Amino acid sequence: MSRADREHDLVAYYTGELHARVDRELAEPRVARRSAYLDQLRVESRRTVVEIGSGPGRDGEAIAAAGFDYTGVDLSPASVEACRALGLRAEVASVLELPFSDSTFDAGWTMSTLLHVADEDLDQALREIVRVLRPGAPLAIGLWGDLNGSEHVWEDGKGYGPGRFFSIRSDDGLRSVLDRYGEVEQWATWDEDRVMHYQWAVLRVSAS
Repeated sequence: MSRADREHDLVAYYTGELHARVDRELAEPRVARRSAYLDQLRVESRRTVVEIGSGPGRDGEAIAAAGFDYTGVDLSPASVEACRALGLRAEVASVLELPFSDSTFDAGWTMSTLLHVADEDLDQALREIVRVLRPGAPLAIGLWGDLNGSEHVWEDGKGYGPGRFFSIRSDDGLRSVLDRYGEVEQWATWDEDRVMHYQWAVLRVSAS
C-alpha cells in the first residue's frame, strides 16, 4: 500500500473517531510526563511548541493553557477544525511535509503519531520534525511498541471507516533510530494492560 493510501485511510479513521476521542481520558502516565515536560520547557525558557498529530487538541489545549505558544498539525481536517474550535492554532499537514520554515519552534511534542509512519519513511519524518525545531530543542515522543517489534500491522476500522496502519517497533530499534537525531535524555515504558507497551522519550535534538 502506498503512503498516499495509508494517509487517506488514517484521515477517514480519525475523522470517524473524532467525537469518541474528544471524551476519552488520556492515560495518567502520559499526563504526568506532559506536566513534567512542560516544567522542563519553563526551566529552559522555551516558548513555542509544535505538536505533530494534534488530534482533537487534548494535549494542545493543556500546552496552550500552560502559557506556551502552541501550533498543531494533523492529517485530518476534522481534527484541525476541532483544535481551532478550542482557539488553538492548527494546520492540516503530514509529518513528512511540514509547512514551516527551518528552526521555527523551541520544542516539539508528538504522541502516538510516528507509529503510523512506515519504517521506510521514519527517517524522513524525523528529519522534518528536527528541521522545524531549533538546534538543541527537546522533542517529546510517544509510541506504542513491544520488546521484539513486528512487521507492519493493519487494524480494522472498528466502525470508524478504513483501518489504521501501524509500524510497531522494539525499544532497541526505536532508540537506535532516535540516536541519529540527537541524544535520548529520557526513556521510559509503561504497560496499560495491552499486548503492547507505551514508549516515551525526550530527544535533545542535535545542535548542528
